[in-house]
Formats: sequence, C-alpha cells, structure tokens
Amino acid sequence: MTPFVSLFTRRELLWQFLVRNIKSRHRGSILGAFWLLANPLLMLGLYVFAFGVVFGGRFTESPDESTIDYALGVFLGLNVLSLVSGIIGSSPSIIVSQPNFVKKVVFPLEILPAAAMGALAYDLLISFVLCLIGVFAVGPGLSISCLYAPIILFPVFFIALGLAWFFSALGVFIRDVGQIGSFLGLALLYASGVFYSAAKAEETAPAIWTFLQWNPLLRIIDSLRQVILWGGQPDWAGIAYAWIFGLVVLLFGAWFFNRLRPAFADVL
Repeated sequence: MTPFVSLFTRRELLWQFLVRNIKSRHRGSILGAFWLLANPLLMLGLYVFAFGVVFGGRFTESPDESTIDYALGVFLGLNVLSLVSGIIGSSPSIIVSQPNFVKKVVFPLEILPAAAMGALAYDLLISFVLCLIGVFAVGPGLSISCLYAPIILFPVFFIALGLAWFFSALGVFIRDVGQIGSFLGLALLYASGVFYSAAKAEETAPAIWTFLQWNPLLRIIDSLRQVILWGGQPDWAGIAYAWIFGLVVLLFGAWFFNRLRPAFADVL
C-alpha cells in the first residue's frame, strides 16, 4: 500500500509533476495546446472515413443511425483507448529516463508514472467533453442516462494507473518492453470495440467473442455508447467486471512497482 500512501502524502509534489507534464507536452510547438483538440479530431476523421464511409460501418442495424452517430461513437471509443494505449506506450521509459530521481533515496518514484497517467487522463477528459458537446449539437442529443458515464468511465483510470506502475517498473529491467508498446496499442484498438458493438461482435464472430468478452475496455466503451448516444442502460454485469478488473490491476501494479523499486538504482 506504500504507493497509495505516498500519492496522498506527497499530493502537492504529484500535482507539480502533473502540471509540468501537461505543459511540457506541447512546449515549443506553434499551435501549443490546440493539439489537444486537433489530434483526436484528425484521428477521428481518418478512422470514420475508412470504417464509416468506405466500409459503411455501423454499431446497430437501425436505419436511424447516421454516419455522424457512428463518428461520435468511434470518437468516444478512441478517447477511452487513448488513455490506456498511451500509458502502455510511454510507461516503460518513465523511470529509465529519470536516473537522477532514482538515485535520490527519499524521492517517491511512484509519483512519476502517476503524473504521466494524470496528464493523459487530462487529455481524455477534454476529449470526452468535446464528444458530449458533439452529441448535443449534431448528434442524437443527451439524455438523463449520461449521468451513468462517470460510473462507467472510472475503472479506466484504475486500469491506466496500475499499468503505468507495472510497465514503468518492468521497463527498468526489460528494455524490450517499450518496443512492443505500439503493437499492444494497435491490438487494443481492434479488440476494444472502437469500431463495432459488443452485440455485433458476439453475433458475427462467436469464436472470437469467447476471448473478446473478457476485455474490460470493450465493456466500458460499449456501455458509454449506450448511455451517451442512445440513452439506454449500460451493461451492469460488464461494468461490475470492469470495476473488479480495474481494482485488481491497480493493486497488482502497486505491489509490482513497490517490489521492484529497491533494485532500480542497481540497474540504472
């Protein structure tokens, strides 16, 4: 439980590193913080053109679902996925790239992965608000079911923080971990229901669904679409599973980081 205690007792230091990570991401660029909006919108346009327009992708069989609805659904899924895939891609180098902090015995190293996760979570929240504005302005409109969104979304932060601690610690000892981050992010992109619904995956590919159904991101993304785009009810069983999965990943990541931390200085 040491990483959790440290995050609370050193919360001011955590906040400083979080703000620094957010500011440094676009420092020196001409458009600056505008890329927080531009990057997800450019990715949205690319994927919607390929899967929505060219391949005619839809989440439901309803004739009322438009290409705009599909675009907003894809955007929602990309927002959630960007947090987890971003953590997998960047975490292996977090501790390795900060040897000076590792040599300081009193410095709480668990803050570095947590601050990196917080910066990506900040991007997610901004994109999520943009998605809500889009649903209200050009989509089917918002309903009271949107109030379920925080309950559905919160396990993603648990998963991301647990993975940040796990991969940052593992990356100190196995440098090859950083090389497979892009592949894992791409695999999650197609395995998390960003371009399709859980019901369609279960119906058209039951053999693959046997494995996909255990992906908590698929459950989270599908339930977010249900409550935000169509005003329905989330898959409560799937969300309960996502909460349990998230807590397990969080606790395991904290234990793994705390267990390997004493050897960081020897390796670096």
